[in-house]
Formats: sequence, C-alpha cells, structure tokens
Amino acid sequence: MAIFDFFRRTDLSDRQEAAVIKTLQSLRSQRRNRFRILACIDGSEEAMNSVRFAARLSVTSNCDIIILYVRPIDMGLHSGGLQVRLARQNMIDAGFELPGVSNLKKSLDVLKQEGIDVSGWAQSGAHQESWGDAAGDTKVEYTSPEGRSVVLKLKTAPDEAGGILDQYELGPYNLIILGQPSHWRGELRSFFGAGVTQTVTTMAPCSVLVARASLDRKGFFICTDGSSRSLQAVRRAAVLATMTGEPVTLFSVAPDAEALPAAEEAVNNAKALLKALKINVAETKTAVGDVIEEIVERGSLYRMIVVTDEGRSRLQRLFKGSRASEVVRRARTSVLDVR
Repeated sequence: MAIFDFFRRTDLSDRQEAAVIKTLQSLRSQRRNRFRILACIDGSEEAMNSVRFAARLSVTSNCDIIILYVRPIDMGLHSGGLQVRLARQNMIDAGFELPGVSNLKKSLDVLKQEGIDVSGWAQSGAHQESWGDAAGDTKVEYTSPEGRSVVLKLKTAPDEAGGILDQYELGPYNLIILGQPSHWRGELRSFFGAGVTQTVTTMAPCSVLVARASLDRKGFFICTDGSSRSLQAVRRAAVLATMTGEPVTLFSVAPDAEALPAAEEAVNNAKALLKALKINVAETKTAVGDVIEEIVERGSLYRMIVVTDEGRSRLQRLFKGSRASEVVRRARTSVLDVR
C-alpha cells in the first residue's frame, strides 16, 4: 500500500508540474502579443524618469507596464517575521509598508501625472517565497477594462542587477528602462564588478533604455551604419517614435572623408525603408569624425539617442569593445540600446 501511495503521489506531482508548465507557456504566449515594459526604480528621484518614460512609450491599450523594485535578501529576518507578514498583507490589501514599497506607491502618482490612473482598475495581488526571505516576492496588478496591466513588483534578490535580469526571465519584456548610471567601468574592470545599469545594459536579452532627464526635449535621434542589423533597429525605433508622436532624425557618421558617401547611403537607405512603412523622417544628417563623439554631441539635443547593440558577449566586448555601450556611458541624454 505504501508503494502504491508513493507512485500515486509521484504521478500526481508529475501532472501538477506539467499543468504549471502548460499554464506558464500559455501566459508567455499571450504576453508576446503585447508590448511589455519593465521600468526599474531604486528609490531615487532620478529613477522616476524610468516610470515617466514607460508611461510616454506605452500609448496604446496593448502596452503593459511593470514597475520593479529589487530589495536585498533579509536572511536574518531583521524586519521581524510577524511584521513582515503583516506588511506583505498590507501591501496587497491596504497600503505599502515594506522597504521599497513606498517607492512603488510613488510610481503610481507619477503614472497618474502622465495620464495613467489605475484607481478605478481591477486589482489583484500575489506572493511567492524567495531566497528564504520572509517577505519574498510580492506584486500588485491593476487591470484596466481594456485589458491593460500596470504591475508593481517588489522582488527579493542577492543583488539589484541579478534581480532585474531574473525578472526578465519571468517576462518576456520588450524593453527594460533603467536610471542613468552612477559609474561605468571599462570592459576589463567590469568583469570584477560593474554597476547595475552597466550590468543590465550589457547582459539583457531585450532592448534597454537608459533614462536621463531629457523628457523636455523632442525627437528620436536614430543612428545607423547601414548594416542589416542597424536597419532592423531603425525600423523598430521609428515605429516606436511614430506611435509616441516623436519626430525621427536619421544620423550616420563617417570616420573620414572617404567614408562619407557610405554614411550618406546609410541614411538614405534607412529613409527609404521608413518611407515604405509610411513613416515620415523629419531630417537626415551625416558627419565626419569620431563616431562616438559625434553621436554623443549631436544627439544631446534630442529626447533620446537610438543605437544598435552589436550583440557581443562580455568576452567579445573585452577585445572588440562596444560603441553602443560607450554611447550609453557618455551621453548627456537618454539612450535606447536596441537589440
């Protein structure tokens, strides 16, 4: 009888696991049909630019915004077991008591200022144990009558960058938005400790927007080198610009005068591609000089610079570098690194 019970429990466990996998696959399939933005905040006022950008980029009802705050593991339960459980319940039912949750609450105020008011939307909550921490992972989801979602997610992780990248795996997401980097190491030194923004920008599977205080500026400054990878980035960025009502400027840099015809051809090809998509190009520009310096200087007048990620691994970046990463590091405006 004991052996029979064992096999029955094993079979039940296998069926439960299969059901969970099927549910997750179905959920991911549904999410692929939506534009999902992961806006990351860390408690600073500057980080709220991530939320503002998320609101302005999600202009249709098929866009979802997930706002993420990553908190460190509290292995010692310093918050107090009972207090943590009460706070966790309060987050879902009444208020925001856990460290970091007040920042998530503030993000709702920012969304409201940007025209996304969730106060009348349906609300649900969920909690999952994580890393042996009493608080674990907690989320509150608001769903509009049209099916649009705004999610507040409090995630527990050993480090902030790891928590953000882990959250991507629960997605998928089309775009991750981060605050501007506090520091940025060289490719070699980054192997031994890089900041959150640098780590996520380097390792994220999807496009990353590094948000700076540039919302008062206008236009997407889209850079192209004429490659097929770059043209794909141009197309995707221009569609996003058009949806949000931002003018498109196409730009290409020639390292010397001899390469200028190739740069001109690159912007003309990109313009022709967008014309076929019925996307208007406000202006095209070319320049001769250092590629990164020209992009940073000329793009500083726009709401965001758009660059194409080279798709290199961390090891390849060590030997070949990354122009896209250098633009993200040195820019004085927001930068969209398209993957």
